[in-house]
Amino acid sequence: MRKRLLVLTGIVLAVAAVALTAGGAYAYFWENGRADVLAAGVTVAGVDVGGLHADAARALLQQRIVEPLARPLRLTAGNHSFVVDPARAGLRVDVGGMVSLALGASQGGSLAHRFLRDLEGRRTDTSIPLRATLSRAVLARTVANVALVVDRPARPARVVASAASLHVVPERTGVAVDQPALRAELAAALLQATRPRTLAVPTRTVEPRWTAATLPQRYPAFILVDRETFTLRLFRGLHLAKTYPIAVGQAGLETPAGLYRINDKQVNPSWHVPNSAWAGSLAGHVIPPGPADPIKARWMGFWDGAGIHGTDETWSIGHAASHGCVRMRIADVEALYPLVPLGTPVYVG
Repeated sequence: MRKRLLVLTGIVLAVAAVALTAGGAYAYFWENGRADVLAAGVTVAGVDVGGLHADAARALLQQRIVEPLARPLRLTAGNHSFVVDPARAGLRVDVGGMVSLALGASQGGSLAHRFLRDLEGRRTDTSIPLRATLSRAVLARTVANVALVVDRPARPARVVASAASLHVVPERTGVAVDQPALRAELAAALLQATRPRTLAVPTRTVEPRWTAATLPQRYPAFILVDRETFTLRLFRGLHLAKTYPIAVGQAGLETPAGLYRINDKQVNPSWHVPNSAWAGSLAGHVIPPGPADPIKARWMGFWDGAGIHGTDETWSIGHAASHGCVRMRIADVEALYPLVPLGTPVYVG
């Protein structure tokens, strides 16, 4: 009886060994036939490639990822439109590398583990991210070129002077491309096949330094010299404040036309006689304050020896009688002087 049991046990063990050997052989041949098959549940850059052979996975990724990413991308900003070629932007998609990572994930674990996993239909739930590169230098250059076209500097409000009036030209806000934001958004759009291929260029508003509302602060005083009507007008905060009768330069020694600024102020100044033929023997001399000094009470110079000063030759007021300066009555120049800081614009027309 015991001998019979031993025989039966040997038969069972032999059968089991044969079964195990057959199963191992089956698993081995199964593995050889699926060496390049991706496991169920594997995705590459969001594309399900589970159950595909490597070549089929590469072809699918070429169709679903590479070709959509290769399509040109359009940037829009107002009436401007720009086309970005991904290839010229240095876009390179590593399809082979992604499939290799997917195969590595599919072949993890022992042969028995992989065999049972597929036999039972279990998923690996492995996600391989997109592997792609862009040229940062090309992106930066592309964004800078867009900015060259789109950017519009702010224009501050400004004053246009004539002999008799001031005209304020209103400000204009500017526009500037937000270059860091555009680089980031452009890179993201170039690397995402599912995103729209049209991208609005991000911009910011550029405020001008001076507006029509703040411009009077820039010009606490402004002087207009009207040679035709022999009138000096003082504007305070761009509003007419005072009008004075004056004398201007005679023929051949005209008061110079143009826009200047008060660059010198003196009380009871000396007269530095110009080296000019009309000065005769006084040319180059300095005449101190007193009866012989024609520069009376106050001096406000604005250009190369020309300036605004007082005179006791009141008969000349209302005429072209000076040697280039603007003459005023002494009381008038004394009243004007403290109202005119250095840097005050002087327009002679």
